[in-house]
Amino acid sequence: MLVFLDIDGVMVPAKSWKKPEFLNDGFPAFSGQATIALKQLVSVSDTVVLTTSHKGRFSLEEWKAIFNARGINIENIAALPTNVGNLTRLDEIVNWFATNDVKDAFVIIDDDAGLNALPGFLKANFIQTSPTIGLTLAHVQAVMALTNNRATTVA
Repeated sequence: MLVFLDIDGVMVPAKSWKKPEFLNDGFPAFSGQATIALKQLVSVSDTVVLTTSHKGRFSLEEWKAIFNARGINIENIAALPTNVGNLTRLDEIVNWFATNDVKDAFVIIDDDAGLNALPGFLKANFIQTSPTIGLTLAHVQAVMALTNNRATTVA
């Protein structure tokens, strides 16, 4: 499965009244519940595709280390291309799917409400988090329901 993952508002809740804790790598700590949820969601065979605006700040190996330092082992990591045209997240994702032949199951996890305008086949795989709460076990259950529905539809 491909997991298109935002960071701010998903792994790091956006709380304007509270400065996030930064770890030694210079990146904010992930919330405990988001860490638990992502660990349950991502298996060794899955690929995490970073959609975050931070995606170009670190190399893919550095991103692996960032996740690992937060207790999440991700074997396969990729990122959307650097957003040089200042596209919206919606346009970045739509463009990526237009230029990549995706045969794997996928889910898009983001807090950006603008993604509700995704084309139908993409929106059907969109899980929206609350920016101040982030990823939860309820979202993991929603992803599992999506993947189970696909399995029964295909069978």
